[in-house]
Amino acid sequence: MEKICVFCGSSSGTEPVYEAKAEETGRLLADRGISLVYGGGDAGLMGAVSRAHGEGEGKTIGIIPRALWDKVPHRESVELHVVEDMHRRKAMMYEMSDGFIALPGGIGTLEELFEAFTWNQLGYMDKPLGLLNSGGYFDDLISFLDGMVDRGFLKTIHRERLAVSDDPEELLALMEKSPGGYVGKWG
Repeated sequence: MEKICVFCGSSSGTEPVYEAKAEETGRLLADRGISLVYGGGDAGLMGAVSRAHGEGEGKTIGIIPRALWDKVPHRESVELHVVEDMHRRKAMMYEMSDGFIALPGGIGTLEELFEAFTWNQLGYMDKPLGLLNSGGYFDDLISFLDGMVDRGFLKTIHRERLAVSDDPEELLALMEKSPGGYVGKWG
């Protein structure tokens, strides 16, 4: 994986571990020579992961919709792409990236993660997905997804494609071992 897209909140959340893990993720990607693709803002966890990645001299690529350009702070040292809307932002993120990691965030973070998850399931792409479960943030979501498998609404083969860890290095290793090639396997 040469470019990883990180989905995360434009807020820092209530627990210091969220920002600490975002910074750790940014540094890890930079140390590994992996470019960061992200939402383009310099606030909250988005800013934390981007700044940490930039400090490690990694290539940082932000993609921001025109409507948010004047509303959110952004870093000058980032290769920034201003696009027409959220749909183009996500499409560009998915096209540019070799894998995706979701850090804690809100509805937008979940929406981006689930669209990438869906695109993988439907065969539009075949790229590793990961959840960085900082401080147990995604525990309820993980239980919900496992319940979807138990109730027959999500195939095990698709659920297994979502790597989960609270450690960025372990998560990256799991993503690198992602089974892949599951496109079209519905049974």
